[in-house]
Amino acid sequence: MAKTTFGTTSANLLPWLGLALILFIADQFTKVLILGYYQLGDATYVTSFFNIVRVHNSGAAFSFLANAGGWQRWFFTAIGIAATIFILWMLKSHSGQKLFSFALACILGGAVGNVIDRMLHGYVVDFLDFHYASWHFPAFNIADAAISVGAVCLILDELLRVKRS
Repeated sequence: MAKTTFGTTSANLLPWLGLALILFIADQFTKVLILGYYQLGDATYVTSFFNIVRVHNSGAAFSFLANAGGWQRWFFTAIGIAATIFILWMLKSHSGQKLFSFALACILGGAVGNVIDRMLHGYVVDFLDFHYASWHFPAFNIADAAISVGAVCLILDELLRVKRS
């Protein structure tokens, strides 16, 4: 059995919590910059396919339920808190599985970043705007990117696990 008080399990957990913290800090730092320098709807052209824009998302991914009347703020906050607790438990249980733990750490850092936004502002600050011609991908942020990378890595981890068995 592994030690749990600054022993083997805790030591294995620290790199993953560190990664989640780095992603969380990067997410919050960029959002503070956007809130400080941009008004809602302001945009800066960067390339022919990318802009920086300030958007408020009161819904979930791709603005799902954004116009639901306000209850979704607390609903998505509760889901984020529950996901955080579950991910911490999973990380503690599986910290030695590198790809799986990397995926969970990415999702954890992103989830906490977006939960903090919902609690502080009532919406998530999005600002990365990719487009081509008249097509626009919904604006997103560092937290959303971290969650997406984590989700892809979870799928890859499962595919590799199935292939091994």
